[in-house]
Amino acid sequence: MTLLWIDGLVVLTYLTLIVTIGLRAGRGDTNMHSFAIGDRDIPWWAVMASILAAEISAATFLGAPGEGYAMRNFTYAQLAIGTVLARIIIAGVFIKPFYDYRVVSIYEYLSLRFGTHTRTAASALFLVTRALASGTRLYVAAIVLVMGYELASGSSLAPMEQVSIYAGALLFLTIVTALYTAVGGIKAVVWTDLIQASLMFGSLGFAIWSLLKDIPNGWAGMRSVLSGPKDFSVIDLGITEGAGFWGNVKSILESEYTLWAALIGSTFTTMATHGTDQDMVQRMLTARNHHKSRLSLILSGLADVPLVLCFLLVGMLLWTHYQQPGKDAPFAYYIVHELPPGVRGILFAGIFATAMGSLSTALNALATSFTQDWYKTRIRPGATDAEVLGAARWSTVAFALILVVIGTATAYAKIILHARIIPIVLGIFGYTYGSLLGVFLVGLLTKQRGSERGNLLAMGLGFIAVAALSGLHNDLWALLHPSALGDAVLPLLWAPEWLPRVEFPWRIAVGTVVTFATALLFKTPYAQLQVAKAHLDHLAVTPTPKTSAHDSIL
Repeated sequence: MTLLWIDGLVVLTYLTLIVTIGLRAGRGDTNMHSFAIGDRDIPWWAVMASILAAEISAATFLGAPGEGYAMRNFTYAQLAIGTVLARIIIAGVFIKPFYDYRVVSIYEYLSLRFGTHTRTAASALFLVTRALASGTRLYVAAIVLVMGYELASGSSLAPMEQVSIYAGALLFLTIVTALYTAVGGIKAVVWTDLIQASLMFGSLGFAIWSLLKDIPNGWAGMRSVLSGPKDFSVIDLGITEGAGFWGNVKSILESEYTLWAALIGSTFTTMATHGTDQDMVQRMLTARNHHKSRLSLILSGLADVPLVLCFLLVGMLLWTHYQQPGKDAPFAYYIVHELPPGVRGILFAGIFATAMGSLSTALNALATSFTQDWYKTRIRPGATDAEVLGAARWSTVAFALILVVIGTATAYAKIILHARIIPIVLGIFGYTYGSLLGVFLVGLLTKQRGSERGNLLAMGLGFIAVAALSGLHNDLWALLHPSALGDAVLPLLWAPEWLPRVEFPWRIAVGTVVTFATALLFKTPYAQLQVAKAHLDHLAVTPTPKTSAHDSIL
């Protein structure tokens, strides 16, 4: 008797609590200022928790332990160095201008600084990238449900049966999340994120305690098993003696977890994801002023370091427990097969918490960007506050359905076609966000450089550079011709031996450098400079909108 009904009851109780809090949090919203940025009246510590919850998706909750399991060391955690450095740069360069211009969608800033075409291109890039990435990550959250169903039935599922369960699970999880997100807006997102982050941290701590208890001699037993030369290592310079200068540069660019990737690649990546992504920046804009926003951002980065170490420690403990190379989703397997009923349900809820936390933020950001950057400016200019708010809520539901379709398609491609689509889609940020970051840096670091035509050219060249250096053409070719993989020893398309194939920590850095350097060649027209100045002059004599006396649910 697996007693999975106990786990189901635990999860149902958790979902009921989250929906209740989310629906209550957003009561009283009457316009986009309240719906999207909570009247800028959310405490910094709640914002910090929301940033952490948004960062850690179900893919991270289950995937980061997989990195520890596969590598049996902490080198993945080096990337956290860059996340802290990037947050310091974002705090000093990005946040105050966003507050000064009182933007709701951060792409409004690009419109004021450069013009509408740059804003439209950036917003479109965000909408497509975020929808693909968030939809794909939903697939990971349903892994434990498939395992749990197989455990309850006592038999393995056929491939199409697995796809059906994935589709049903994603639809249910997304509908629940979309319900409170559409009604409650950003306040529902932040306050439910706080609950979800707390559950996630508690689940992670319990997993470490449980694994140490199951391993003979606990910590000492793990140390005796993990005795290899690279086990427990933290720093990897990625330097090979005798390889020469270019050989080592090529090796570093082709490696995922080195100190150089942490100091440079991860810094650029976090600057893009936390400085130019509406998903992440939007919650920062809910703090009461830019000082509080900076505090929440930097402290969330410091909290990332022990959090990543704990995820990797779980993976290393799992390796000590199983010692089976290549085991698929070891953390999910441990939760489903080895934890007792009830406790297993709490871990299930922890996984759903990470999925719902990142999903709710994505839905709110997608709806905000669509409404501010497209509905108000192109689809229905002059719409009333009530009409704009209604559009934001309905677009939340529409994007939820789009993400379900993407997540189900990912499950089908993975299970039925055995396609390696996940590395492509999960890495889509690397292909596009360098272009976003490059344009934002031109706007924020210079006063008279960058133009509409120059920015669009620069963003296009940034994407092309990353696609060529990362081998996207070969990845897509292999995806479309899976039968050719069996006898593919050399690259299928153009890929000279001397040219490095950059790994994901470096892709945004490459795109940023190319975009930034190209955009600098163009000068901002004088008329556009006057638009930005006139906007700031107008804001200087206009009070900040404040339409709701409701501060929080606490």
